[in-house]
Amino acid sequence: MTSSAHDAASATPRRFTAQGPLKGRTRVPGDKSISHRSIMLGALAVGETKVTGLLEGEDVLATAAAMRAMGATVERTGEGAWTVSGVGVGALLQPQGPLDMGNSGTSTRLLMGLVASHPINVSFTGDDSLSKRPMNRVITPLSQMGASFEASEGGRLPLIVRGASPAVPITYTLPVASAQVKSAILLAGLNTPGKTTVIEPVPTRDHSERMLKGFGAELEVETQPDGTRIITLTGEAELKPQTIEVPGDPSSAAFFLVAALITPGSDVVIENVGLNPTRAGLVDVLIAMGGQIEKLDERDVGGEPVADLHVRHSALKGIEVDPAVAPSMIDEFPALFVAASVAEGVTTTSGLDELRVKESDRLAVMASALTAAGATLEEREDGLVITGTGGKPLPGTRAGIEIATHLDHRIAMSMAVAGLASRDGVLVDDTRPIATSFPVFESMLEGLVA
Repeated sequence: MTSSAHDAASATPRRFTAQGPLKGRTRVPGDKSISHRSIMLGALAVGETKVTGLLEGEDVLATAAAMRAMGATVERTGEGAWTVSGVGVGALLQPQGPLDMGNSGTSTRLLMGLVASHPINVSFTGDDSLSKRPMNRVITPLSQMGASFEASEGGRLPLIVRGASPAVPITYTLPVASAQVKSAILLAGLNTPGKTTVIEPVPTRDHSERMLKGFGAELEVETQPDGTRIITLTGEAELKPQTIEVPGDPSSAAFFLVAALITPGSDVVIENVGLNPTRAGLVDVLIAMGGQIEKLDERDVGGEPVADLHVRHSALKGIEVDPAVAPSMIDEFPALFVAASVAEGVTTTSGLDELRVKESDRLAVMASALTAAGATLEEREDGLVITGTGGKPLPGTRAGIEIATHLDHRIAMSMAVAGLASRDGVLVDDTRPIATSFPVFESMLEGLVA
């Protein structure tokens, strides 16, 4: 998505209103994190990797286009079905032009890592929103490995990565919990001789570790008594092609979980949801708030735990959310804030500094969005304190007031869900950003209220 495509003139506003109960079964698109990594690792394996359930949003398509530009064959064979013929670790080609990452911070940071240990120079560009996001947190460790960078002011896009060959293995302690920084370093380590080590004081989502092992990389994870994880990858890896079934994205399931919990009379089953413990914090928090969520047919798919979630309308109660769960649900807080706004009592969240540097400042944006919809809350430096309505609908947005989503897909979807539990509806200024992660969100929502 180019920045010019995002001008206000072509915005697509929509008022989301109460539609009655949500009923039936639904299946959310594939997990975004696993989709990105299946294409990247498939492109580094020698042979053909087959992927089903791939999320076909703009972010993942940006990753696919980037891997094509660097020599891999990436082809769609059906809905969610893709094949990737890889070039092998160390054999990425010099792309002919800049790689346009659209809105995808994940693609950008992980691919910067991949490129950092290959003897190529790659220019990364993105849309207006992505170009505001700082990349220094990956530039710092990758520079220690020998890569060099020419970035725009503040370590932002557009930027050029000049890969190092051979790169230098490092031991790096993450200053901030970030799966993207960890993954960038590990991906750089694939083509680096010796052992690359990441020390993670606070555990973050572990898809990279699970999938690197699945593709045959030599990777060890040691957990210390205090919870610190030491992840060591042996470089110059030879990856083997895989067959991957991508589970449903828990971040996408979040909106339907919350919608069913707060809409009276709702009874929904969300099928095939990935419940990796480093990602499924929201489910546990909603259950702690009194949410009726039952895990059906728990199973293991490609090294990832999966279940169907049976969700019923529930009288939610406010709680103090333990900041230790933040990394396992960092993308789901906007949806949780909506649930908290109609719960009984006060919900307190803290330790959410990371939300200030997402696609938008999600703390500030959700605070003003929910306030505009009639919620009662206080914004703090590292979280929101929300006093719920006790199950009554939110008033909704007044005539002439639009929720500013700041081109952030999760803000748009969270406020759409808030509209379902409002008296007058919630007017969202632009629904187009939803396509970056969840192109079928609106039609799935309509399917459940039909």
